[in-house]
Amino acid sequence: MVKKYAQLYSDLRHTLLKTEDAQDAGFLARTIISHFANISQEQLLARSEMYAAETVCEVCEEAVSRFVAGEPLAYILGEWEFYGLKLTVTPDVLIPRDDTCAVAALAIQRSLFLDKSPRILDLCTGSGCIGLAIASRVPDSRVTLGDISREALTIAKQNILRNHFSGRVSAMQIDALSEPSAFFGKFDLIVSNPPYITTQEMGELPIGVADFEPHLALHGGDDGLVFYRAIAKNYQKALKPGGFLCFEFGMGQGNAVCEILENNGYTILERTRDYNDRERAVLAQLNRKD
Repeated sequence: MVKKYAQLYSDLRHTLLKTEDAQDAGFLARTIISHFANISQEQLLARSEMYAAETVCEVCEEAVSRFVAGEPLAYILGEWEFYGLKLTVTPDVLIPRDDTCAVAALAIQRSLFLDKSPRILDLCTGSGCIGLAIASRVPDSRVTLGDISREALTIAKQNILRNHFSGRVSAMQIDALSEPSAFFGKFDLIVSNPPYITTQEMGELPIGVADFEPHLALHGGDDGLVFYRAIAKNYQKALKPGGFLCFEFGMGQGNAVCEILENNGYTILERTRDYNDRERAVLAQLNRKD
């Protein structure tokens, strides 16, 4: 049914009030209409007494129904913003989160001081969000996005093209749990947000995560540290002498991850926190000579 934008907004907001408070319901209703009508929120206000196309009304109402049923907004919209970049996201990849800005910022800060045209590997890349954030801030960097999931790599490649990085960023299938091929060569820096949810925690995930996000990108083994051990040990071969390894980790895992790094010949340079003041990322250097 055709509706004026003001009525469509009111109807969507009313439905969203089933699960959201008034402020969030209004924000979500505006976001959904703006996205599917392809207009700004300012334009939405200006068009409040104009009629929205029937197809727009239908797709917005379906989107709100999906959201109320528990589906994450990013998957409903099919895109999400990370570090100023618009990224395509589907249930084949994790939704980029603000928490991950901590490891991205740490990797960017170090990359800016590497030698000219540094080679950087984003391992367990998913949507490619970290590697693409680095490429956007380090203009001469050469970035490789690596993931074992072919479906995730399809999305990462779409995001390379969407953000016009095809000249400096590539994507390839890489198993983070296996030794790297000599074909990859040597990198100045490896950054990774690997799976780190423990087996017990996997059974306690919120519905929006458990039912929609890829478990392959979440489960890090019984203690959540399987990928850290494998990468710290095996990927020394893919680092230049004195190269850097940058990890995101889960809440309370910082000391254990740093111990793994130190046991494999890395020197801890910096540990940093996310926007919620939770320790979230670490930067380490291989075989550092003071």
